[in-house]
Amino acid sequence: MQFEIEVRNITKNKGRGVFALRSFKSGEIVEICPTLRMTPTERKHCAKTILNCYMYPWRSTRSASLVLGYGSIYNHSFNPNADWKQNFKTKTMVYRAIKPIKKGAEITVNYNGEPDDMTPIDWFEDGVKVEK
Repeated sequence: MQFEIEVRNITKNKGRGVFALRSFKSGEIVEICPTLRMTPTERKHCAKTILNCYMYPWRSTRSASLVLGYGSIYNHSFNPNADWKQNFKTKTMVYRAIKPIKKGAEITVNYNGEPDDMTPIDWFEDGVKVEK
């Protein structure tokens, strides 16, 4: 199996990120990740832990999923080069390039769910994720 992405340390404040080991064309799948789905009750319990910064909504904001693979490590950007979509049938999260990504570039997504959604992220301070 040849890997096409990898996790690297970035900076002390930003932590880790996912980087391209080859170039990706716009529309190309970067990664398909299995998910662990949580009930609303499980989500409430996890929201009190570090997992709060790594959960994605699943079908609604009341339930959640933890995305395996590198899914929970992609960093946020309001100018992302990739997007994520839930595949409810296969219970996976699909990450796809929305613009060309050059080999060596960090792969980022908009945590708001839509690439052009500029809504402030409430658990960020000065652009840095705050792990509670």
